[in-house]
This record gives sequence, structure tokens and C-alpha cells, in this order.
Amino acid sequence: MVKGYQMPDDFLWGSAVAAHQLEGAWNVDGKGVSIADVMLAGKSGVRREVTDTVLPDGNYPNHRGIDFYHTFPEDFKRMKELGLKAFRTSIAWTRIFPNGDEAEPNEAGLAFYDRMIDEMHKNGIEPVITLSHFEMPLHLVNAYGGFRNREVIDLFVKFADTVIRRYGDRVKYWMTFNEINNQTEWMNPHHLLQDSGLKDYRPGEAQELMYQASHYELVASALVTKHAHETAQKLGTDIQVGCMIAMNPVYPASSKPEDILEAQRAMQTRYYWGDVHANGVYPNWLKNFWQHKGFKIDITAADEKLLAENTVDYVGFSYYMSWTVSDTGDEWLEYNEAGNHGDNPFLKKSDWGWQIDPVGMRWAMNWMWDRWHKPLFIVENGFGAYDKLTDNHQIHDDYRIAYFQGHIQAMEQAAVLDGVPLIGYLTWSGIDLVSASTGEMLKRYGFIYVDLDDMGQGTGERYYKDSFKWYQRVIATNGATLDSLD
Repeated sequence: MVKGYQMPDDFLWGSAVAAHQLEGAWNVDGKGVSIADVMLAGKSGVRREVTDTVLPDGNYPNHRGIDFYHTFPEDFKRMKELGLKAFRTSIAWTRIFPNGDEAEPNEAGLAFYDRMIDEMHKNGIEPVITLSHFEMPLHLVNAYGGFRNREVIDLFVKFADTVIRRYGDRVKYWMTFNEINNQTEWMNPHHLLQDSGLKDYRPGEAQELMYQASHYELVASALVTKHAHETAQKLGTDIQVGCMIAMNPVYPASSKPEDILEAQRAMQTRYYWGDVHANGVYPNWLKNFWQHKGFKIDITAADEKLLAENTVDYVGFSYYMSWTVSDTGDEWLEYNEAGNHGDNPFLKKSDWGWQIDPVGMRWAMNWMWDRWHKPLFIVENGFGAYDKLTDNHQIHDDYRIAYFQGHIQAMEQAAVLDGVPLIGYLTWSGIDLVSASTGEMLKRYGFIYVDLDDMGQGTGERYYKDSFKWYQRVIATNGATLDSLD
């Protein structure tokens, strides 16, 4: 028996997706080409190749998604049946400004999200909107150099202002940059492209470039927060703007003091973005580290004032896994995420090598609340696995139920027992979609099965997994019942 804890009546149980992973319709109604549109399919252990342009014979899974662009009315009916109180998605930047620097927005794109948001409300679902979820216009990468260019701040803010003014009367919860801190692994060009639109740089400049682009993104986020609050006053609505952090606890590999110190710096390195978003200042250790490395980061006094005066309303975060680090002997404690990334012998792994750590959810929530003192919002938590569709269209995913049981219990303990303020819990992804990391459909996360394979072949029909009924009961009991199905 798994003990559940009653959550508050206004708690937002839901699920989360990203536009580029499920909408499809990549070039219709005036939509431009985004960075997701030039990522070929990969697989576990094989990084997705990025092409300069869309190749006529390339396999681009995001072009197809699950055709949510056309199926969302029926899919939201299914989500209402599931009992969702909230649904997180992103607004594809290239549907609104196809190249990113147009003078006027694309009305067809704006109208599409009008329909989608209205459909959510029709089904009693609260929209939660991400502004940038790995969907930067490719033109801004090629012509401007992505967020290495300060000019892109204004282009992003213009996009954000446009959609917040358009939907601010119907959307309360917004987030700026999805998993902005994934760039900690700056050695991986995939992360730098997804998060900051960076490519065509010399290997030796990647780390400094990452810090510079990140600063411009943090400035953009603060400006959006400022403008959103001003828009809320004009509309007479309550608009809340959050950051979005990829929370992966980093533990010491042993109780050796040097390992503990290394783990502390790894956490400081991974989560300084949260420090700036929530506290409005850069930490001293990071400023000293930049000086040590000889990095010349363009930070103005006006930037610092803006960051200090426009902190986020809440901290949104994803939670999937944890790992360990060991002492390297470096007095500066420089953290190499790709090279110093160990397994925890007490944890099991998913089929994709992600360590499963439900207890870390409670630990992380307490760590973030103690550090940032902002309400938290779990906006991604899920389990990618191979699912088998039986001959009678059933999917018995007891492994997914077991994953959620542990993580939801830990989340509830942090909220109910520890008193950590928590807005809601959104699973990734509610419905099967294309994996951002590998481009696979076979890495399935949803409670709703979509009959498509990695090549986009299949009927596209939707079927309910066993976990659908289980999560339906969790929501209906407001988290009090977490036991497995009979």
C-alpha cells in the first residue's frame, strides 16, 4: 500500500508538452522554420544531427509530431476525461513571427492558439504557457547568432509581449525559457543550440559564449516579467511569470568531504540561473570564477538593476533523475557535467539510462524553497519507456504507475509534511509525443498511447494505457489514493 496525502483543493494536477514535439503542421498557416525543424531523428545513445536547412529526404520527427495541430479538440476531451486541471504547452515562436524579426505577427498563428486556449477552458483545463521551449526561429540563429547577440533580447520580448497581451485575459501562468540551465553541459552542442540558438563557434569559446548568451536570456526573462505585470494591471488580471529549471539533484559520490564540496559546487553551477531569476543577483563565486577564466561577460549596471527589480513569481521545474560527482582536485571546483557524472549504486535506471530517484524529489523541493523562497510548480515529471500495444489495444504499463507512485508520494510529503508551497504537478507528457532528446516516438511518456512509430507510420489512433485510469483516480482523490489498480 502506497500512502498518499491530501493536496489543497486548488492544487493543479495536469500534464505537460511542448509545441514542437506534438503539433506537427510544421510549415502550414505561415509558420516559419525553427531549430526543432532541422533536427533529424536520433535514438538512445545517438545524438540528433542538425542540418543547415530542411533536407528533402531527411527524417524530421518534429515535422509530424502527433498532428496535435488538427487533433487538439478531441485530445482535450480525452484530457478532460482524465481529469486534468491544467495543461502546459508552448507557443511556437515561428507560428507568431516566422523568422523572428518581422514587424508584425502572423495572425493565423495567433488565431490557432486562440482556438487552443479556448478549447482548454471549454474542458475546464487551466493553460500553462512556456514562451521558449527549444523553438527559436532558425533565421535568428543564422542571421543573428542566437542569444550571443543582445539584439535578440528585444526580438524575444516583442514575441512575448505580443502573446501575453493577446492571451493574458485567459492565461494566468507563464514561463520564459524552458530548462535554461541544461546549458551547464556546454560541451554538448545540442544543448547550446536548443537553449540559446548557438552554433558555428570555436570549441574554445563555447563556455564563455554560453555564459554570455545565458545573461542575455536572463535579461530578456526579467523584461518579460516586468512587461507581463504591467499588462496584468491594464487587463485587470492576475498574470504570474515563472522561470523553468531542469532540477537534477547532484549528490556526492561518498561521504568524503572533498566529494561533498564538489557536489555543492555542482549544484551551485547547475542552478545559478535560479539564483538570478528568483533572487535577482549573480552569486559571488560565479563572478570570481569568470574572472579566473578571463571571461568578459557583457553585464551592464542597467541589466543588474532590471534583474534585481523583476524577479519571477514562482519557480517551475522539471524532475527526472539525479547523479553523483567525485572530487577532481581542482581548487576552483570547476564542474564538468559531461565528465563528472556518476551512478548512484542505490538507484535503478530507466531503459534510457536515467536514474530513478523519487526521494530526490522531496530533497530537491526543500533545497529550492530554502534557497529561493518562491512558490514551486512541478511542470515536468515522467517516465520514458517502451510500451507494448496488445492485440486488443491495451497497454499494461505498471512500470509507469510505479514510477509515479514514488515521485508523487515524495512530492506530497514535501508539500504536506515539510510545508513547501507548491502550485501544481504536471506529468510529462499526458499523451505520447516525439522525444526532444532522441526524436523517438518509441520513448513513450503519455497516459494516452498514440499509434505512431519512429518513422511516423501507424494509424495515429489514441488508446488509454493502464496508467490513464490510475492517474484519473489520483486526481479524483486529490492525491490521497496512490495505490496500484486492482
